[in-house]
Amino acid sequence: MGLELEYINGQTPLEEDERAGLKIQTITTRKELDEFEQFNIQKAVEWSLSRKLKINTILTEKFIKDLHKRMFFEVWEWAGEFRKSNKNIGVDKFLIGIELKNLIDDCNYWITNKTFSKDEIAVRFSHRIVKIHLFSNGNGRHSRLIADILINRGLEEEIFSWGSTNLTNKSEARFRYLDALRNADNNEYSLLLKFARE
Repeated sequence: MGLELEYINGQTPLEEDERAGLKIQTITTRKELDEFEQFNIQKAVEWSLSRKLKINTILTEKFIKDLHKRMFFEVWEWAGEFRKSNKNIGVDKFLIGIELKNLIDDCNYWITNKTFSKDEIAVRFSHRIVKIHLFSNGNGRHSRLIADILINRGLEEEIFSWGSTNLTNKSEARFRYLDALRNADNNEYSLLLKFARE
């Protein structure tokens, strides 16, 4: 039968070859996919919270890719690999590595120079990483987890609550999160900062 997905606002459709990378062939619905992905993501969360991680480890292409792989490797063949197609969001596929390096450099500068509060540094990092859209799937969840790792392990503050709900489902919280991201696209971070701590 194959994987048939319905997409809600803010979700990026997968190309046919990306869907072919599904490791568990019995998954046929979005609900089943979400359940398997969430189980895999929970393992990545537990792994990240059990590690002593420093800024110079977190802010590397290797760690960023490895985290995505840990989040999705049981579900997708291409977990941890930069996307190979252009999407309805994100930079051109050929610019992903360059834009990520620019973001890492910017974030190191923000931390060194205390340009923003710790919360704002992590939220800006999360926003930019999802805006670059590194991977074929899971960019929002990856961006929020890496922000949690950065704020907690790197900057030694409490992890974010991100609206205290599952943002993969259609909900009022998801609408507010997407609205906050759109505001951040225009360099207005107050809504995203507020949402991250709700």
